[in-house]
Amino acid sequence: MRSRLVHVGPAPRIAVELTGRGPLVLFMHGIGGNRKAWSEQLEAVAAAGYTAAAWDARGYGASDDYDGALEFGHFAHDLRRVLDTLGVQRAHLVGCSMGGRIALDFYSRWADRVATLTLADTSAGSAKVASPEEVEKFLAIRKKPLLEGRTPRDIAPAVAATLVGPGTSPAALARVIESLSELHRDSYLKTLDTVTRHTAFPPFESIRVPTFIVVGEHDRIATPDYARAMAARIPGSRCEVIAGGSHVSNMDRPAEFNALLLEFLDRHRTLADAPRATDGRVSSGDAADAHVPGP
Repeated sequence: MRSRLVHVGPAPRIAVELTGRGPLVLFMHGIGGNRKAWSEQLEAVAAAGYTAAAWDARGYGASDDYDGALEFGHFAHDLRRVLDTLGVQRAHLVGCSMGGRIALDFYSRWADRVATLTLADTSAGSAKVASPEEVEKFLAIRKKPLLEGRTPRDIAPAVAATLVGPGTSPAALARVIESLSELHRDSYLKTLDTVTRHTAFPPFESIRVPTFIVVGEHDRIATPDYARAMAARIPGSRCEVIAGGSHVSNMDRPAEFNALLLEFLDRHRTLADAPRATDGRVSSGDAADAHVPGP
């Protein structure tokens, strides 16, 4: 099934890859990723009768870089622009790590636009799962070498080693390294600072949409224990631990991840809208520009 790349404006333009037809499922990558991290999910979810979409967050992949400082809330406003452009009032949101944090922040602002939440390998703030020393170590591996003149491709193998686990295949590891190699240096540095500082997420007890929490068995950043504790506080939520999975469980255990995700989505399929933009259809073709007013 072919996909289409759409750019949502105005600047910074946000690149969104779409495929399939049906209720919208929107995937958001982690801090070291881009939309390609979801390639196996897009195919499976579209085949199951959904519009599957994956974005490049601002400053990532095919999305624009931007001037000035980054505030964490900018991501939520970008997501609103994407939904407005597609003509979707409510969507199923799926986020990995940083993407899950963006989904939570979006929910705190526009809960009426969220059909369901899937939080993959996600923690609500670095301070919730790591000591200040661990946060500094996280930043040192990523930030310091870039400030000293090295490139994202230079640091990619070392950073990838902190994300994967003993069950990660060589092919999945190669994909993670390539994703990290494609980072936009300056935008990535802004994102590192902003994401690690942001802690203002909605109280878990206040979440009132169906929520699925999934985590890799060997995730050392958002651990299974943290995922279970988060699920215990979100009313009616479900938590699954993927055996052999890591902090990129959708990439190193795609079959298991997809089966669990589709089981969850199919229970709540009709809560989300299908895109109405382009006459309600998502078709193959060249990249297009779609412009809506900014936040």
